[in-house]
Amino acid sequence: MAISFQYNKTSLQGLEKNLKMRVRALPTIKNKESALRLEVKRAKDEIVRLEQELENRIASYDKMLALWGEFDTSLLVVENVEMEIKKIAGVRIPVLKDVIYQTKPFSVFSAPKWYADGLSELKNLAQVGIEREFCAQKLQLLEYARKKTTQKVNLFEKVQIPGYEDAIRKIKRFMEDEENLSKSSQKIVKAKREAEQNA
Repeated sequence: MAISFQYNKTSLQGLEKNLKMRVRALPTIKNKESALRLEVKRAKDEIVRLEQELENRIASYDKMLALWGEFDTSLLVVENVEMEIKKIAGVRIPVLKDVIYQTKPFSVFSAPKWYADGLSELKNLAQVGIEREFCAQKLQLLEYARKKTTQKVNLFEKVQIPGYEDAIRKIKRFMEDEENLSKSSQKIVKAKREAEQNA
């Protein structure tokens, strides 16, 4: 990205101001990037943990697979998922607050005795699954924010700051050359006048 500028003091001051702002902002953006990297790692670890927990719970039900075939799945419905928004390193993340289930009434006498335990286990399974989905959404948002922040760090470090420094250097050299030329021409004019007066 080429930085547009003019060879004058006003342009120089504007470039110096922009450079100063970017140099001052860079450490903050780098800190945000490292915080986001840490949060992304935590979210990935949390997803792995939840997936493992889900697999373990499902594996423990394999022994009772025949019983689950006679379970009425319409007895338990997720009615609502309550969430709140939390900011992590400046990124708004949905956080699971509560899951509200609707349990349809069933006859304790005509249904198998394990239905009550089955409902409890299904709630636990659903809870882990919903937590995993929230964690996946959190990871996606954090990854996107980290990617954008990394791009901004690279833009500042590798493009804008060196570009501004180069432009400032060019303007200063131009102004020094102008000043040297002006002094040289003044000396030449002065030397000519002195030569004319002496002649």
